[in-house]
Amino acid sequence: MADKRDYYEVLGIQKGASEDEIKKAYRKMAKKYHPDLHPGDAEAEANFKEVNEAYSVLSDADKKARYDQYGHAGVDPNMGGGGFGGGFGGFDFGDIGDIFGSFFGGGTSSRRSRNAPQRGQDIEVELTISFEESAFGCKKDVTFKKIEKCSDCNGSGAQKGTSAETCSTCHGTGQVNVTQRTPFGVMQSSRVCDACRGTGKIIKTPCTNCNGKGYVRVSKTIEVSVPQGIADGQRISLRGLGDDGRNGGPTGDLIIYINVRPHRIFERGGNNLYCEVPITFTEAALGATIKVPTLEEDAEFVIPEGTQNGTTFRLRGKGMPSVHNPKNKGDIEFTVAIEVPRNLDSKQKELLREFAGACGEKHYQKKKKFFDKKKK
Repeated sequence: MADKRDYYEVLGIQKGASEDEIKKAYRKMAKKYHPDLHPGDAEAEANFKEVNEAYSVLSDADKKARYDQYGHAGVDPNMGGGGFGGGFGGFDFGDIGDIFGSFFGGGTSSRRSRNAPQRGQDIEVELTISFEESAFGCKKDVTFKKIEKCSDCNGSGAQKGTSAETCSTCHGTGQVNVTQRTPFGVMQSSRVCDACRGTGKIIKTPCTNCNGKGYVRVSKTIEVSVPQGIADGQRISLRGLGDDGRNGGPTGDLIIYINVRPHRIFERGGNNLYCEVPITFTEAALGATIKVPTLEEDAEFVIPEGTQNGTTFRLRGKGMPSVHNPKNKGDIEFTVAIEVPRNLDSKQKELLREFAGACGEKHYQKKKKFFDKKKK
């Protein structure tokens, strides 16, 4: 018994592992050492036998309990532990057959899946539009490549006037049976037929247009309506314009990802637009009616007297339309930036000095209060 490895170690799991964990570990290790993958490798064959022995114990609740309590002695028939009967009498070969079938594509379910209707792949493309086009909507031509059923053979892959024949190797099943000798005796499994690649049919005269594939890649150009208010990174899904399905399956979709070029003035946040509007020192001090840019024509807005630099104002309903309800528009928020005059002549400078003198006492008191606060 000393030369036997711990069954948990063999499967690479911890003691106390759940049934799912044990089965998952077994699948992994059995696949790793399966004789089909290592023909003639005696070491792999020994490892495969060891893995199956470990699983036959740990997958059985009674045997696992005895093994956890007494170790190998609890399940060894020579030690009175019940063991495996005739080699592996207590092992469920139906289970192992299902597992090996999932590894090597065996069984009729594999053929059914190959010949079952399959949905076509989605096609993804990118479309770049201007900021204004995203605001007002537009129509754009989009070119893409898709896989569609060959028009010459209607997807059969056979030249016009001919048809596919039933595969003589697998007799139309798409599967062939393989008999192999294993440490447990002779085992049968099934795999995909190499002659027809699982389709059950042989094309002797392939279609010259699609080379027997039944499908061709073609270039398409369609006109796409881009809705108002669409944002950068959003997408448009057009159902049924992707790759054609197989075996009567549905067609995939065409998915268009939108890239919106930046605007020279505005930045977008949700459906609101943000920008900066310059005003003069006089407009800020005395108040004025200024023009504010919008996506259509400039709008008039009254700036109150005494407006400070960095003050933000709002134009209601002048922003981006909602992509779901174009009548519902966001706002434009603009921040005023007071421009300080440059290159003043002597007369202008003198007038500013007079203005500063006229405001002198009041501005002096404000500055004094500010610095007093700063000291505190």
